[in-house]
Order: sequence, then structure tokens, then C-alpha cells
Amino acid sequence: MSLSASLHPPTRVLMGPGPSGAHPRVLRAMTAPLLGHLDPEFLRVMDGCRAMLRQVLRTTNEVTLATPGTGTSGMEAAVMNLVEPGDGVVVAVSGYFGDRIAQMAERAGGGVTRVSAPWGSPVDADAVEVAIRAAGNVRVVAAVHAETSTGVRQPIEPLASAAKAAGALLVVDCVTSLGGIAVEADRWGADVVYSGTQKCLSAPPGAAPITLSPAAWEKVRARETPCNSWYLDLQLLEAYWDERRTYHHTAPISMVYALHEALSLVLEEGLEQRWARHARNGAALQSGLEAMGLVLHADAAHRLPVLTTVRVPEGVNEAQVRGALLERHGVEIGGGLGELRGKVWRVGLMGESSIPGNVLLFLAVFGRVLREQGFKADVREALGAAAARLDQP
Repeated sequence: MSLSASLHPPTRVLMGPGPSGAHPRVLRAMTAPLLGHLDPEFLRVMDGCRAMLRQVLRTTNEVTLATPGTGTSGMEAAVMNLVEPGDGVVVAVSGYFGDRIAQMAERAGGGVTRVSAPWGSPVDADAVEVAIRAAGNVRVVAAVHAETSTGVRQPIEPLASAAKAAGALLVVDCVTSLGGIAVEADRWGADVVYSGTQKCLSAPPGAAPITLSPAAWEKVRARETPCNSWYLDLQLLEAYWDERRTYHHTAPISMVYALHEALSLVLEEGLEQRWARHARNGAALQSGLEAMGLVLHADAAHRLPVLTTVRVPEGVNEAQVRGALLERHGVEIGGGLGELRGKVWRVGLMGESSIPGNVLLFLAVFGRVLREQGFKADVREALGAAAARLDQP
């Protein structure tokens, strides 16, 4: 290929664990003229993002912003700013990303206790409470609300109660949930909530919304040692996002435009309506997959509507199925991570990708590819079950 060749990426139906499809308005926003990162007009865009983030996160927290980088930058900002050497940290681990939080807390010098659950079930809140009491001096409790590796929704309020009883701060990873299922930072009693732009918010990857309660912000400001990350030091970032406008980094201008437009679309649709849309489409997909004869991996009572894990039937090559979907049908889904590698597919219905047409398209082409692999997928039953669910209010 010539070094001067034009860029022509193919069109895909993005139904993996992220990114999701982006609305044309979001993509158009990224082509708007660049401004300087301290231009008054750009600062007004930042202020608009901040106000809308509070609405989408359901919080009144003053310290609410977006870190530069993908959702992992939000995770690292939360952990590295809150955890000091010697702090007790209890992490609910029910999948790949819960374990990533624990690894970061260890790198920050925290004394980490993992409370684990099988990959497919949420962590038991009573077990977390026992671990907090046993560990002593616990300053931070952390959990993943929507575990992207397993398709499991973790109940948050019981963890918040356990953390508060111990005088600890609660950190919640909402990378996959924000904009797709209910995230209620203040009602939960969460102290730090972070997310990413590329999943249910349906913007390209590149920014991580994060909000801190007054108690969390007090701990950040009272640190005895500097944050281990200069780039993600929230005291420095906040000084750029608030009225001081202190230079910290050159903001990703076009990414902030995209976030602004994506948040506008979320609020125009309405949070409750958006949650209902994701719930309906997720239930239709899951009904169709089960009618096809497949087994869903996550516990039925805690399945996410935005990310479904499907067990790979015996004798089926999961990578070949994903390859055929992508190459022949332009549909992207994900494979398993960690201990689920090669054992499940991960099918996303997030943001702009969560539409009835994608549910029916996926079931049709997925069933066809499975039949080629020797699995007797009942595509007609699958489509009928999904359509029936879509017809329900």
C-alpha cells in the first residue's frame, strides 16, 4: 500500500464489547473547526459537557469532568488518586475488569483484598462486608457495575452500605453501564463513578467521565504523598476544568466536541427512555439466542441488557464464527477474556448499536454461521422469539 493512500475503513455493524456505533451528529461534531484548548468558546463547550455529565451520572458533585484517554484512564485516575501506600482496599472481583482495579490498587501501594465470585455471578455483598471487617483500616471499596467480560450487573447499593459503615469510600466502574442502564451516583451513595465514551454513550473512545463526591475530593486533596500519575492527577485536571483554567494538557478538542454531542443526544432521548430501549433490545436478543438453542453464561437475575455472554457450543470454533461474521456480514462481536477466553462470545447492544434491526440481523447471520459449523441453530424460532419480545412495551 502506498504511504499516501487514502483512508477508507469499511463500514461495520459494531456489536462487540465496544466501541459501539456513533450517531452521525457525533461524527459530524468531530469535523467542527479546531479551537485552542483555552479559547473561551472551547471552554464553554467544556462547561456544557460538565453540566450534562452531572445529569447523566445523576449527581450534584462539583468535581465532575472527563479525563483524557479511554475508560481505563478513568479507572486509573480513580484508583491512583484515592489509594495511598498502606491504605486498605477491598475490591469486588467477578471478572477481568474487577481484577484490573485490584492490580492498579496494588501498584498504588494499597493493601488489597479481593472478594471474588464465579465469572458469571455478582459478588455477594455480605462477603464484601466480612472482608472489610477482617481487613481493618479499609479506605476504599471498589466494584464494577457492569462487568464487560462476563455480562453481569453488580448490585451497588449493598456495597455502598458496607463501605459507609466502615468509613470507606466506594468506587464504581460504570464504563459499560453509563447511558445504557440506570447509573445513580448520588442515590447509590457512590463516592467515585467513572465511565468511558465508547460504549453506551456512543462516542469514539478517547475520554472518561468521572465524578467525585465531596468526601472523595477531600481525601484526594488531603493526600500525604503525590498521586502516582501526573497526567491523571485529578487536582491538576480539576484546576483546568474549573474556573481557574490552569494549563495542564492540550485537551483532545475534537473528542470533547464528540462527548458534548453524545451527551446532548442522551438527554434528548431521556435517560429513562434510553434505559428502557436498551432493556427491550437486550431482552429480545437473549430470548432469541435461547430459542436458537444456545446457553447464556451470566446468571439470569443479573444479566446485562447491553452486553450478553453466550457460551460456545461443543464442537464450534468460536474464532471462526467471529471471523465469518466480520468478513462476510460486516458484524463485529467479541470473544471471551481471561478465564472465559474461547468459551463465550460477547455481544453488545450499546448506544446507537442498540436497535431492533441489529437484534434481528445478528440472530439471522449468527444462526447461519453456526449451522455451517454443525450446530443446529433454529433461526426461525430465534427470530420469532426476538420479534415477540420487541413487540412488548
